[in-house]
Amino acid sequence: MKKVMPFLCVLALTACGQSETPAPSALPTVDELATDPARLKELRQQCKLEREKLGDELCNRVAEATRKRFYGDGTVPYTPPKEPPKF
Repeated sequence: MKKVMPFLCVLALTACGQSETPAPSALPTVDELATDPARLKELRQQCKLEREKLGDELCNRVAEATRKRFYGDGTVPYTPPKEPPKF
């Protein structure tokens, strides 16, 4: 029994090795969706109606692309007025 336990531990650790990296998915990237508003609109509608069919990963990318189109790159500088307000 004492000799079997280390063997089983080594066997379990070998089985839990690194898996192969998944192949790149055929899903569009966030940037691709953000540059194509017609496709983005179509996919947003499909995600509303049948999210289970499309999958969470695609619908999350659609949501991120919508956010990116709405907010832009987020680097809008603050430009204070030249004269301070008078109260």
